[in-house]
Amino acid sequence: MLIAQLSDTHIKDGHDEPTERLRAAVAHLLRLPAPPAVVIVSGDCTDTGSASEYAAFREALRPLTMPVYAIPGNHDQRPGLRRVMGEQGRQALPELVQYVVDDAGPLRLIGLDTLLPGHDSGLLDVPRLDWLAERLAEAPARPTLIFMHHPPFPTGLYAYEQMGLAGAAAFEALVARHPQVQRVVAGHVHTGITRRFAGTIAQTCPSTLHQLLPDAREKQRLHVVMEPPAVLLHVWDDAAGLLSYTSTIGAHGPVVEVYDGAEWLMPPRPVRE
Repeated sequence: MLIAQLSDTHIKDGHDEPTERLRAAVAHLLRLPAPPAVVIVSGDCTDTGSASEYAAFREALRPLTMPVYAIPGNHDQRPGLRRVMGEQGRQALPELVQYVVDDAGPLRLIGLDTLLPGHDSGLLDVPRLDWLAERLAEAPARPTLIFMHHPPFPTGLYAYEQMGLAGAAAFEALVARHPQVQRVVAGHVHTGITRRFAGTIAQTCPSTLHQLLPDAREKQRLHVVMEPPAVLLHVWDDAAGLLSYTSTIGAHGPVVEVYDGAEWLMPPRPVRE
């Protein structure tokens, strides 16, 4: 099972580049040797939350024929996201965009809503965490991936520490009690970070727009770079468990097969351009 993760698409009225880069990401997913079973978008789908931005976001995703699930980031508006994405998964908190997907395959998906309207920081309050506790208790033996916008851990990026996640400690304690959680994935920081968290692994997904570079000498400084956009590819393997790959988007030449399961192929065999 392959789950593709997009993040921080920031579709913006009057700006073509975010939409073009999202379209390139969608085309990239469709060129993979095996298409994803599911696509998740970990927030900041739009930049201001306008109806026209959400319409452009949804239109850019239209070529994807597999299920697409999105949760809000601090730049999003829940009504607009609901309008273009419809009802997603199984929800019990109607005021939030927070849900569980039980039928995507062997991996259970839980999308968390960390939006705190009017703030760049995020929130996991008692109702959201209680809902999550109930969902995790329902299926203690089912491998689970949790996706959210705000990372639940210190990122080392000073600017983003100022807009972190309230309730992160309680969330960490909850996840630590549920070893079926194979991965916690987030967005928000426009770069890939991987670290140990609550007895499992937590990751952030690069943006489809621009990337951020930390300064290891002076962490209060932050730099933006127009590196190639990227996606995360989460692969569930019954023997190996959950494996996550970073895949950069761009014109990197054709995909070729070099090993067919029995022997190395020389010359390689083209898969697709």
